[in-house]
Amino acid sequence: MGNVLASPHVSWRRRRKAFALPNPGSFDELHKSCKDVFPLQMEGVKVIINRPLSSHFQVSHTVHMSTAGLSCYHFNAKYIGDEQPSPLENFPVLIGDLDSNGSLNAQIQYLFTDRIRSKAVFQTHHSKFLTWQIDGEYRGDNYTGTLTLGNPDIINQSVILVSHFLQSITPRLVLGGELVYHQRLGEEGAILTLAGKYSAPDWVATLNIGYGGAHASYYHKANEQIQVGVEFEANTRLRETSFAFGYHLNVPKANMVFKGSVDSSWCVGGVLEKKLPPLPITLALGAFMNHWKNKFHCGFNIMVG
Repeated sequence: MGNVLASPHVSWRRRRKAFALPNPGSFDELHKSCKDVFPLQMEGVKVIINRPLSSHFQVSHTVHMSTAGLSCYHFNAKYIGDEQPSPLENFPVLIGDLDSNGSLNAQIQYLFTDRIRSKAVFQTHHSKFLTWQIDGEYRGDNYTGTLTLGNPDIINQSVILVSHFLQSITPRLVLGGELVYHQRLGEEGAILTLAGKYSAPDWVATLNIGYGGAHASYYHKANEQIQVGVEFEANTRLRETSFAFGYHLNVPKANMVFKGSVDSSWCVGGVLEKKLPPLPITLALGAFMNHWKNKFHCGFNIMVG
């Protein structure tokens, strides 16, 4: 019995659907698997209280007491809608974060159709307007195209335009690029960056390379408990290179997660997170040491809810 799909009676649309390539996702998420392995730096004492008001609306209060910088209070409000194009996404999303210094960070994500989505970001600093940008993204069956407009100023004739495109070549290989155009005070220029990503069952390799430099990352999942990541960055304009290694250790029986990292500047750090069931409390302790600059800082977080 021959292959059914090879039969001349099978339509072209059916053959194409059987061998359909997946959507590559967003350009900004190319290195996400590797970056999630690295710990986020902590400093001082931070208390976070999350309070859900309904199935769609939740608020959080954050008090950050720092010895290196300014201590502040953050109020965060988030609204999540009912539209769910995928199990990990919901639309629309409205997020607002206001601190005690008067700085605001607001974000709006909206799904126009199953293929078209948009995001707008607004930022102020000490009650003064800082930046804003808006982007539109189109997700085809096996490709994604994005156009971002940042800080347009007609009076000063300045603008930043960013265009992204990703195409699935095979079920595991994704190729694409980024084009950044900027104009300000009579000066203008463009930078082209090419990108590629290869995803295997247990590892992911990603490379961005262009006139400004290169960014490569490698993520490997050894098992359900251990994950590692390696990052390499080179900046041709600043003539700087950096290398970093991170690892993620999950101990589900102890409700504990540990993330550690070391980089080429001999900055060593780690963060330990511990959940305390049945209480809705998560404790986090982090410490980071930069041997070249002889600087050390640590942090302690308490998350409720």
